[in-house]
Amino acid sequence: MPRSERNIRVEAVVLRHSDWGEADRLLVIYSREQGKLRAIAKGLRKIQSRKAGHLEPFTRAAIMLAKGHDLWIVTQAEAIDLFQPLRENLQKMGQAAYVVELLDRFTYEEGQNWQLYQLLTETLTRLSTTEEDFVPVKYYEMRLLDLLGYRPLLFECAACAEAITARDQYFSADMGGVLCPKCATRGQSSRPVSMEALRFLRHFQRSNYKEAMRAAPPPAIRQEIDALQHYYLTYLLERSLNSPEFLKQIRKQM
Repeated sequence: MPRSERNIRVEAVVLRHSDWGEADRLLVIYSREQGKLRAIAKGLRKIQSRKAGHLEPFTRAAIMLAKGHDLWIVTQAEAIDLFQPLRENLQKMGQAAYVVELLDRFTYEEGQNWQLYQLLTETLTRLSTTEEDFVPVKYYEMRLLDLLGYRPLLFECAACAEAITARDQYFSADMGGVLCPKCATRGQSSRPVSMEALRFLRHFQRSNYKEAMRAAPPPAIRQEIDALQHYYLTYLLERSLNSPEFLKQIRKQM
């Protein structure tokens, strides 16, 4: 669908919004047809606005857009899926915030990527319909890295390309993958990674979602995987994420 069209209809997920003027909101959405877009929803903050409940963060909606001078203007919006369970559980809300923040931080207004859109909607659905959130989020991280071209090397050393043997290794964000102990001692910036954590990371990387759901790492390994993924993702983004701190505060209250 050409971006030059004056009016378009998209299916999209609202990533975030911010106040704009006295009564409007600036939306950042990720659409199936056009990728990431910014749009103004006029009068959305007014009590009588009919569009308000259809354009909240994490909502999947059918949206009509008209081309304004600089930004798209929302003319109609109808929610397709509110993902209501995400709004009723702080832990799930925090995970959903993390999922959309990752996509938001990694993407630009650069055109269609239906695979990213499908991954986003599938992940929000999985978080809404399952008790488990660790596997859906880790699987999302791995698929996101694949689609963006940042697939980490987990089966061979990122420096010497030798196969990784069954012992504790190292991970280098700078090199984009695992380092064998020999290469890790040669001045490469890295951090230790246990073979058990590496085994689960490999499982998430090479499995489909149904297979990935069979993984049940113990709490200590989950923490190690979380820390390693956070290390790699923030290195790639060159900045910290906001949602992990929100999740940390929620867990302290549980």
